[in-house]
Amino acid sequence: MPETDFVDVLVIGAGASGLMCAIEAAKRGRSVRVLDHANRPGKKILMSGGGRCNFTNYTVEPENYISHNPHFCKSALKRFNQWDFLALVQRYKIPFHERLHGQLFCDDSAKDILNMLLSEGRQYGAELKISCAIQQVSRAADGGFRLQTSHGGMRCQSLVVATGGLSIPKMGATPFGYQLAEQFGIQVWPTRAGLVPLTLQPVDKEVFSALTGIAVPCEVSLQNYSFRENLLFTHRGLSGPAILQISSYWQPGEPLQINCLPDMQLFKLLKQQRGQGNKLKLKTWLAEHLPKRLLQALLPEPLLECSLVDCSDKQLQQVANHIQAWHIKPNGSEGYRTAEVTLGGVDCDALSSKTMECLQVPGLYFIGEVVDVTGWLGGYNFQWAWSSGWCAGQYV
Repeated sequence: MPETDFVDVLVIGAGASGLMCAIEAAKRGRSVRVLDHANRPGKKILMSGGGRCNFTNYTVEPENYISHNPHFCKSALKRFNQWDFLALVQRYKIPFHERLHGQLFCDDSAKDILNMLLSEGRQYGAELKISCAIQQVSRAADGGFRLQTSHGGMRCQSLVVATGGLSIPKMGATPFGYQLAEQFGIQVWPTRAGLVPLTLQPVDKEVFSALTGIAVPCEVSLQNYSFRENLLFTHRGLSGPAILQISSYWQPGEPLQINCLPDMQLFKLLKQQRGQGNKLKLKTWLAEHLPKRLLQALLPEPLLECSLVDCSDKQLQQVANHIQAWHIKPNGSEGYRTAEVTLGGVDCDALSSKTMECLQVPGLYFIGEVVDVTGWLGGYNFQWAWSSGWCAGQYV
């Protein structure tokens, strides 16, 4: 490939945001080429949602995102919203269904979403080059960009960085996008794993690892944040949707508060049972609401053996506190290996919220997960990818 090989737009990253941007730019008649170092496009799309791709959510609000600039995502989410993406899905007649909390999944396979994006790109003439490693990026004399790649030299007027975060390195995640931002003098907020299982301190792990595989509907709280979902015990710690959600807000050293019976006024109910002369042992009555093994891990055996009718107010309050205000301090997280997203990234204040272009580096754009915008579990990160990619695609 000759050094003078020129296209209007080069997009680095053939994931959700990169493909969406390429489609929109190509629609405008721009010559577009998408580059990816992986051997196939859309790997994270294919593995997401257990292979069914939770591609968006019926309810998408700025409050569903974490960023040092919480207002930044508003413009993109408004200009290309969940209904706009859903219209595309319906145009391709992709069957989908709703799960809890408005989450939308493919009925058949995540391949349907990837094939739709690739088909749209082909229709408008976007080119895709996979197994293409980027070796060097520099400013060209004409104000554009010059790339040295494993496929030869390339030049472009607009360069879009859609390289994703650091989560799931076995899928090919690298810090390339952050390094490129720093190369051009753009601030990058420190990154950490988000939507990730949490590990337990050795002493807690000894107690709770016996519960591996048990899932319980819970409310997990931390400071001003609280999520009601399933909590899953693992051999290393805690997982499940409630833990994944809170993990994006959790900082090392902070304790979590867990309510294992969020729909019940337990102390009041226990007193009521005692007043009615209920002679059942506490463990028997509680086992109707929670797994026996969990009760044994949370409460001392002598208390569980106590009959309801013989329990004091203090004992009943102790039971309620252990079950509904259980405090546990995680040891850490499972890290990027199993994280669904990366928190932090390219500083939003360095970008235009309308175009995703760098304010100080004309022609350079950052979209998707590489930017310091991280969504909750439930299709929000894909919606950010579609929205930010769409916005950049209108201007590159």
